[in-house]
Amino acid sequence: MKTTTRVAVIGGGVVGCSVLYHLTKLGWSDIMLLERSELTSGSTWHAAGGFHTLNGDTNMAALQGYTIRLYKELEEITGMSCGLHHVGGVTLADNQDRFDMMLAERAKHRFMGLDTEIVGPEEIKKIAPVTNVDGVIGGLYDPLDGHLDPSGTTHAYAKAARMGGATIETHCMVRETNQRPDGTWDVVTDKGTIHAEHIVNAGGLWAREVGAMAGTYMPLHPMEHIYLVTDDVPLIADIIADGGEHPHVMDPAGESYLRQEGRGLCIGFYEQNCKPWAVKGTPWDFGHELLPDDFDKIEDSITFAYDRFPALAEAGVKSVIHGPFTFAPDGNPLVGPVPGMRNYWSACGVMAGFSQGGGVGLMLAQWMTEGETERDVSAMDVARFGDWITPGYTLPKVIENYQKRFSVAYPNEELPAARPFRTTPMYDIFTDMGAVWGHQYGLEVANYFAQGDEPGYETPSFRRSDAFDAVAREVKGVREGVGITELQNFGKYRVTGTGARGWLDRVMAGRVPKQGRLALTPMLSPKGRLIGDFTISCLSETEFQLTASYGAQAYHMRWFEQNLDGDVGIENISDTRTGFSIAGPKAREVLQAVTLSDVNDMTFLDVRRLTLGMSDCIVQRVSYTGDLGYEIYCDALSQRALWSTLWNAGQEHGMSLFGMRAIMSLRLDRFFGSWLAEFSPDYTAAETGLDRFISFKKNSDFIGRAAAEAEREAGPVRKLVAFEVDAEDADVNAYEPIWLDDAVVGFCTSGGYSHYAEKSIALGLLPSDRIAPGLEVEIEILGQMRKARVLDRTLFDADGTRMRG
Repeated sequence: MKTTTRVAVIGGGVVGCSVLYHLTKLGWSDIMLLERSELTSGSTWHAAGGFHTLNGDTNMAALQGYTIRLYKELEEITGMSCGLHHVGGVTLADNQDRFDMMLAERAKHRFMGLDTEIVGPEEIKKIAPVTNVDGVIGGLYDPLDGHLDPSGTTHAYAKAARMGGATIETHCMVRETNQRPDGTWDVVTDKGTIHAEHIVNAGGLWAREVGAMAGTYMPLHPMEHIYLVTDDVPLIADIIADGGEHPHVMDPAGESYLRQEGRGLCIGFYEQNCKPWAVKGTPWDFGHELLPDDFDKIEDSITFAYDRFPALAEAGVKSVIHGPFTFAPDGNPLVGPVPGMRNYWSACGVMAGFSQGGGVGLMLAQWMTEGETERDVSAMDVARFGDWITPGYTLPKVIENYQKRFSVAYPNEELPAARPFRTTPMYDIFTDMGAVWGHQYGLEVANYFAQGDEPGYETPSFRRSDAFDAVAREVKGVREGVGITELQNFGKYRVTGTGARGWLDRVMAGRVPKQGRLALTPMLSPKGRLIGDFTISCLSETEFQLTASYGAQAYHMRWFEQNLDGDVGIENISDTRTGFSIAGPKAREVLQAVTLSDVNDMTFLDVRRLTLGMSDCIVQRVSYTGDLGYEIYCDALSQRALWSTLWNAGQEHGMSLFGMRAIMSLRLDRFFGSWLAEFSPDYTAAETGLDRFISFKKNSDFIGRAAAEAEREAGPVRKLVAFEVDAEDADVNAYEPIWLDDAVVGFCTSGGYSHYAEKSIALGLLPSDRIAPGLEVEIEILGQMRKARVLDRTLFDADGTRMRG
């Protein structure tokens, strides 16, 4: 056995073998995989082997499409069979909400190049004749859906990796992973110790245990999952006799998936009466075993399935496959460099290994060999969970995710499990004032404040929700008076040291402001992709405050630490520094009423230390509402005192509360972008308009400069623009296709309703050479073509007099 290697991949399931293959494909050959038993041991060997492209996240869907297309390439490379059955699949909708979700997904697929199709009940009956279509109103057909041989596919990955120079050691149990001072690792196995530059945790069912060896917690949990294989079904035999094969059928109402297996059927369930497995840890001696049969938990599911697929009731059960596989709290994989650790990578929590394993392997291999991925992988980045997450939070969220595997995913839905968990000192006060809570990064965030007969629960919907009037009231309170909202859900960082300014000049693409001022700046990857949009506040020449998205804390801290040098310290103060934002034409009057300092000379983008009431604060003259406003930061321990000061003084000026729903409406008035909507690693600064904040004049070779300058010279191929949409009861959410001259030419990044202007607004990307003020296009919203026009003037304060005045 080798004793040194560049990469040690721990785990020989489909994901570990995919990572190994993709690393060789991108040029790394001094790599090895360590498997405690045989390849496929764990959850790979007993998987149903289905694959599909349907996923609510467009990048995940694209990577699933890549995975499916990869299998034929693997067969050609290795000469081995993956047992491919490209039979297509249809997902059923038995109510309007499910059908709306499919219409939204079909629209996304148009610009992604996926050839899915909306079909009616009669077409479904022809496509999938085992289906009873009573009560079905439509479905989404995907010709790429199918299934394969899990063992054959995994071994094809392994052979392709070996052909590229990789080594695979089976029956090699990893006992310890110990990091050396230089960041490399000693991997202690029962066959000896291996010195590795990098470790990849692809431990699957044992990923938690493998992570614990390195002192890190992997937020995932195994769930028991059952599927059945029937005896021969006459209808299937007839299809085979005619040279055909029955497609997959996903029935969300019955929480089941069905496909042909030989001359019979295979059906699996995501039952509500589900059970977690190995709560205290996965036994090391578990491997090629199955769990005891448990028909009680799927009794209701089977009853429903017999009605939907009557042929099942006529066939006996030939075999029962009941085994565990792992979920992360949101159901997506955990991939990438683990925050706070050097040279330690995650490739686990991949519950749909044969839909996602190829894409996971490709993205991780790109990350390791090139420093970044070709597309935004935020949805599966291990950094989307911070160090706040615990097993006690993970377990109920995993159970919830399993139960909702086939549920409608609404854009405004707030899932309840494991909540409230993280709250600010304002939680009880805001709850008593009618707060309707959402959550971000584990934190409770007020979406809106219900008053009178306004709903205390926002009904999930693809259309304008029942919170519409409440949000309109809050927007009016800001635009006509003064509103107040909490500032907790910003990521906040304290940068200190004599080298702080120079470091910020290198890490940020924009100008680093003078003392007492703030500046907006994009943060770029080496390839010029957007990895952050920040506010830099200069408190002194050796102290700066950075603010950005709250949900990107671990992602941003990982980047900062990877690029830290010189006399610079950086501290994540997101949960110790909090505060409020006040905005509206009367905001200055409220601020002046609570401080002895004169704030009338405080100009746009100024930052000052002020005492408000009893609280020492950092006050910034800026507001995401696009209005006259201030961001007021204080220590978390004085937040309630600051609240009393501001709220009591504000009553004379008609101060009102507003939440995140109002903020997302107010920002549309000024066409302000949002992180992971308009601003993400999928886009560049020039595409999104953030290039106006890049300082090409500064004497600094900032990260991403060469790429940004090249795009500046050539010009972006596409640009972000705003549209007014002739919508009815549904506004743009994200990824709706934009049509021009009967062709899809772009897509929407986000949208919503401007309560101030009483207009439906969308933001989206169009080819640069097609953009013109007033250009008329169509945007497909829930299957309906809606006329829209390009806007070149903001809806509110177009000359900036109120915001800057």
